[in-house]
Amino acid sequence: MFYYILKHVVLGPLLRLLFRPRIEGLSHIPADGAAIVAGNHLSFSDHFLMPAVLKRRITFLAKAEYFTGPGVKGRLTAAFFRSAGQIPVDRSGKEAGKAAVREGLGVLAKDELLGIYPEGTRSHDGRLYKGKVGVAVMAIRAGAPVVPCAMVGTFEIQPPGRKIPKVKRVTIRFGEPLDFSRFAGMEDEKAALRAVTDEIMYAILNLSGQEYVDRYAADVKAEQAAQGRKFPRLRH
Repeated sequence: MFYYILKHVVLGPLLRLLFRPRIEGLSHIPADGAAIVAGNHLSFSDHFLMPAVLKRRITFLAKAEYFTGPGVKGRLTAAFFRSAGQIPVDRSGKEAGKAAVREGLGVLAKDELLGIYPEGTRSHDGRLYKGKVGVAVMAIRAGAPVVPCAMVGTFEIQPPGRKIPKVKRVTIRFGEPLDFSRFAGMEDEKAALRAVTDEIMYAILNLSGQEYVDRYAADVKAEQAAQGRKFPRLRH
């Protein structure tokens, strides 16, 4: 109930009014049945803007840190994400990845929409990074189509470190659903998982027009942090 009040009465109308999102390809989202919406991740605002424009409810796998913050702010943030139907995911280690896959498959088993950011973390510089293969495992096991999505302009309104987003128009593009039924039964084969993931990332790239980096974003962030370098900002 809270999800629908939040989307249709409180937050959704406000976001559409402030950011006036251009929506392209919304018809590519299946009207019913299980499907995965896989998008780029440029901003904290992505969590709210994409669901606001969808007709169907979507459940995201959200990082566990959103549910474990300290103090009043942490408790309010956790309550908000739980009420919005988001699922906490521990992103540390291989076993955590398996747990995330199980949670995602549970959403798809109920014929619902699952939202996921294959990069695994927000882009720190506006570029598109290599996707992790969890999305491929879920797509193959569930036999669900994957709808690529590109958020355009959200990095400019709220890059990492900015708490209050700028009020500026953004674009949300959905591509044609990708069918991976030809990979049925191959969810344990590394080559198949990488092929599926790369196809998804290429579709997102075509929609977003970002520069692509064939490395994991988390590795690049860690490397730059170790060197004491500031994250480069996207030129615009």
